Amino acid sequence: MTEPVARIEDLRVGAGGRTLVDGVSLTVLPGRCTALVGPSGSGKTTTGLALLGEYPAGAHVTGRVDVPDGRAGYVPQHPAAALNPARRAGALLGDIARRTPGTRAERTARVAEALRLAQLPDPDTVLRRFPHQLSGGQQQRVVLAQALLSGARVVVADEPTTGQDALTKRRMAAELRELRARGIGLLLLSHDLDLVRELADDVVVLRNGRAVESGTAEQVLTSPRHPAARALLARDAAPVPEPARSPGAGDRAGEGGAPCLEAVAVRAWHGGRRTGAVVLRDASVAVAAGACLAVVGRSGSGKTTLARCLAGLHRGWSGRVLLDGRPLPRSLRGRSREQLAAVQYVFQDAHAAFDPYRTVLDQVSRTAVRLRGATADAARAEALALLAGLGLPAETARRRPAGLSGGELQRAALARALLARPRVLVCDEITSGLDTVTRHSIGELLRRQRDEAGTALVLVTHDLAVANALADTVAVVEAGRVVEQGRADQLWSAPAHPFTRELLAAAHGPGGTVRAAPRR
Repeated sequence: MTEPVARIEDLRVGAGGRTLVDGVSLTVLPGRCTALVGPSGSGKTTTGLALLGEYPAGAHVTGRVDVPDGRAGYVPQHPAAALNPARRAGALLGDIARRTPGTRAERTARVAEALRLAQLPDPDTVLRRFPHQLSGGQQQRVVLAQALLSGARVVVADEPTTGQDALTKRRMAAELRELRARGIGLLLLSHDLDLVRELADDVVVLRNGRAVESGTAEQVLTSPRHPAARALLARDAAPVPEPARSPGAGDRAGEGGAPCLEAVAVRAWHGGRRTGAVVLRDASVAVAAGACLAVVGRSGSGKTTLARCLAGLHRGWSGRVLLDGRPLPRSLRGRSREQLAAVQYVFQDAHAAFDPYRTVLDQVSRTAVRLRGATADAARAEALALLAGLGLPAETARRRPAGLSGGELQRAALARALLARPRVLVCDEITSGLDTVTRHSIGELLRRQRDEAGTALVLVTHDLAVANALADTVAVVEAGRVVEQGRADQLWSAPAHPFTRELLAAAHGPGGTVRAAPRR
């Protein structure tokens, strides 16, 4: 009988008066994949981290966790948290390579092989950059390379396709398959049920910390018995419903109306203007009030840098960003309170965007105080009402960020931005790594914000289903350039640029297209 590389038996974890994991058991075998699926906050990450011996502060833990050789690698959902921001990627990987005896040339070769297995393009450039100069997808693959260099026999992959384009997801899936082929066991924590279908041998469905269903992947994914498992799979079949468009949606897209926010010939770089790496080249986009611009492309293409330039969060750039035809200062520091409120940014990594020592409610309500001049009491009341509408009751809102799941914290981040009553909302992969139910609810909220409040949306996303449901126009970014843009229905049905066609084919299979949303 094959000995497992990891085993969990009757694990129970409690912290802060809550039960996070309640009697979960699972086994990971060499060369096989066990997948944990379930909604945000169901206990997946707490269970996965148990293999590394890591638990929330002050946690009460019972049960058995066994990793026979003690070597478990971890690829976190938010990889920036696992990377030292003061050290370049090459130095971080070199530190791990030096733990194994060998010559300098041998260590260099091991790093190069780990980067190859992690499917990281242009590794020489990546090795010279600091973590904040890497896209979320690049950070994810650097962390995967770290796990490979450590010699782990079991790897815990927490949402490994979070924030990645369809092409990169394919490469990541291929790398995880290669891990299995090399005899490494894989514990996959994921909301990406397509990835689960492709990789998993066994599946455990969690809900409220309990394993409500388990079995082979074929059994659970094709014939689920528990209502929670059936609901999860049913929602996945249609992750975002067809949008209800108000009249004139096509005209709002900037085809005929004046843009609310416009970027003109934006060029951006990391490092010095003359010696730094150029990440954007003459990018120009626009979005009208009450319209949505989706910015799509592969990881590392420059999408997030463009979004950060719009919001005044990136230092090194030239060109112009206009709000209602008037230039905005390049940096947040130069923008007035009204300008700060007008253009709000929601980060991909919600955990990193919150102060860990203050309650979520305090941080959300502060937006109305600082940017709109509301009183503290009025701001808290407004924040509580908005958070409740997003499914976050007062008891949850009064916790510190560590007490919320990734999906809960992402909704809180969105509420914080909305309290500014922005003219433009810039959303950077805010549906990445969320379960299908939460992704749907956020999509519905963004749609109402666009259609009812007239907010202009800039949606940086790899989720083409979300882009299809919300976007009036689409800009495709590749290698720092906007290679194609236009009305969403036209671009989905008849993409002109080879990269756009490749991106759509990767998302929907060869010859596949994104079904255009109806215009009403």
